[in-house]
Amino acid sequence: MPIVPMTPPQPVAISSGFDYVAVDAERRRVYAAHTGSQSLLIVNADSGKEIGQVQTGPMHGVAVNPENGHVYTGNGESRTVSEVDPFAQKVLASTDVAGNVDAIAYDPVEHRIYADEDDGTRLFVIDSQTMKLVGTVTLPGHKPEYLAIDPQTHKIYQNIANLSEFVVIDPKSLTVVQTVKTPGIANNHPLQLDTDLRHIYVGGRRDAKSGILQTYDTDGNLLDQTNYSGRFDQCDVDSHAHNLYCAGDGGITVFHDSGKATTIVARHPTADDVHTVGVDTKTGWFWTVWAAKAGDFIQGFVLK
Repeated sequence: MPIVPMTPPQPVAISSGFDYVAVDAERRRVYAAHTGSQSLLIVNADSGKEIGQVQTGPMHGVAVNPENGHVYTGNGESRTVSEVDPFAQKVLASTDVAGNVDAIAYDPVEHRIYADEDDGTRLFVIDSQTMKLVGTVTLPGHKPEYLAIDPQTHKIYQNIANLSEFVVIDPKSLTVVQTVKTPGIANNHPLQLDTDLRHIYVGGRRDAKSGILQTYDTDGNLLDQTNYSGRFDQCDVDSHAHNLYCAGDGGITVFHDSGKATTIVARHPTADDVHTVGVDTKTGWFWTVWAAKAGDFIQGFVLK
């Protein structure tokens, strides 16, 4: 199955580099953490054209509120989490936290933003209705890397990269209630949850040149694993098509979960700096961002 560019690379104002990408499929927007410019990049999800940028601080994490389309940003070394109105293009509120913020995730039922501490030991919990810190989860290790929320149980699944494991966090007690070792994986990075299949995907290094993608059920049982070349930073899942899109090492790799096995179905080269990706579940397009000597760019692709 080939991967086909849907747009040519679209230039982005200000050269600075990127981190996480997220897509609001209903409102036709792509959002990216434009790290060096300390802003949230807003892009039209049909044309790939830049709409604007909102100054937030040195951004890393991005999460969309599906109810109103507002965007929550984890602002790295500024040690804040912000709520952005992308239509008015302004920050509505910000909350101080006690550490640098990396990845974030949002639970629209519990109205909670979860923000993990970059190279730290904590997960910060923020009430999105008041934009106040309501709790802090103590994590094992010192390197949380990406997280996912189960919409049925509201449990949080958090990668712990330096211990080769992920943990399960209870949303009521805000404590770690389960630790799942990921044998064979070093430096866990991407973690995603297919909400239809109830499968968790964790990726990390197998050795210096290759990696492993492991598939677990929500009880922490290992179901399958797939070797791949290179290493990934971010992945994003389409729970309807059961495709997982992963970015890193100069390419996009697409995995498909049949329910019984997770296999590689496509690979496409990209610019060397591509390490994050966001999928549009309405169209099947997926979006990458990167920095180059010629400037910063965003581009859309589709699996044919």
